[in-house]
This record gives sequence, C-alpha cells and structure tokens, in this order.
Amino acid sequence: MADSQVLLEVQGVSRSFGGLKAVQDVSLTVPQGSLTALIGPNGAGKTTLFALLSGFLTPDTGHVILQGQDITGQSPHLNAKLGMTRTFQIVQPFAAQTVRENIAVGAHLHTASRAQALDIAAQVAQRVGLADQLDKLASDLTVAGRKRLELARALATEPKLLLLDEVLAGLNPQEIAEMIPVVRSIAASGVTVLMIEHVMQAVMSLADYVWVLAQGQLIAQGTPSEVTRHPQVIEAYLGHGTAARLRRAEMSA
Repeated sequence: MADSQVLLEVQGVSRSFGGLKAVQDVSLTVPQGSLTALIGPNGAGKTTLFALLSGFLTPDTGHVILQGQDITGQSPHLNAKLGMTRTFQIVQPFAAQTVRENIAVGAHLHTASRAQALDIAAQVAQRVGLADQLDKLASDLTVAGRKRLELARALATEPKLLLLDEVLAGLNPQEIAEMIPVVRSIAASGVTVLMIEHVMQAVMSLADYVWVLAQGQLIAQGTPSEVTRHPQVIEAYLGHGTAARLRRAEMSA
C-alpha cells in the first residue's frame, strides 16, 4: 500500500482469550489522509483489533505505532491526546444530558473552558447534521441521531485518526445514504479514517483501501474492487451472490 506518510503502523499484533486466538499476527498500515476499511465476518476479531489499537486491550505480542511513536498498550485517554479516537458499535450517550453537553465532553480533552467546549460542540454538531438538535436530550434521539452523536463526540476530541466501529450498523437504507457523505466529508477535512463496516455498498463507495480479517487473521488487502474479487474473501465473507452484485453495481456506477 504505497501512499503518503504512514500515520498508523500495526506490527504483528496478537491477542488470545483463554484458548481462543482472537487476533493473530496482524500487520497493517494506515497512510495519513486515507479512508481505509476493515471488513470481515462476525467474530473475525475486528472490534478486538480496534481495542488493541486504541489501548482498551493490550496485545500479547506485537506493536502499535502512531506517528512513529510506540503506543502499544497505552491508555485510551493518552492515545486520544495524541490524536487517536474511536467510536463504539453500541452507542451509549449520557442520556440525561443534551446533545450539546454530550459533544462538549469530547471537547474537554483539549480545553478546560466550559464555554469553549460548548462552542466547539455547536461547530461539530453542524458537521454531522445535529445542529438543529443541540438542545435535545440524548435519550430522545433516534438510532440514526445517536450514531451521529457518537461520531460528533469523537470529532470533538480533534482526532488525527478516527476509528469508526460500524457507524452504519442499525440504520435503514435512507439513513445509510445520508450518513455516507458525513463520513466522506470528515475524511475530506483531513482526518484519517479507519472504519469497521459490514455495509459493503458503503465500503465500495467510501474506502480507498480495504483490509479483510477472518478468524483473527488478515486474509486479503487491496482496493474495494480487488478484495471483492478475492477468492478467499468470497468464500469466507461475501458469498458468490454478494460479490456478483457488488461487481454489477461497480460496473453500472
């Protein structure tokens, strides 16, 4: 994957739980300014890998390098200060607080001023399409609204690298179509994005490059069109029908 300067480098990372090898000797690179996807079947180890990258878990072996600095096993809040922030597949906002207050929590990573944090929250809400819901309680948001809020809280930390864990999960086709430009605009603003995603049409539309994980191991890498033609990927994840549909969609695009 030859491109610009490498922002994140993962070197031979492994993690086991008891006898289960959840992640096995995974190495990958994420160039600065890229929008990269990590795909694979349920139970492939994708979310475990995100936890290892962001410091929620420590690898048994291997290294995680962010901008040339070894951050293996470093606490998530320290990694966030360095510019790596992740979202979570199961969104858990502070339900009794407003959208504005929830987003401001992320902004407090870089400012002690409540007024400034609330001002940043309003700016970030504009970016993710929540500007008209700033004073709504987080508990009153739809599923799509909560996904946008999770994204906004992460953006408020001013990340250099944003790890998105299934930001489109649970959304209907229209909501997915509305969220794709939001993710694209975040990447266009200069934030490097590494996303776990099951919605393959979105991966085809968004990602510059794709890594494929199955049973804890990387089985393929390449552009979206390359990986959807890869025999192992079709066998382990897509199935022949899905692969054929994606190829037809690509040809008609």
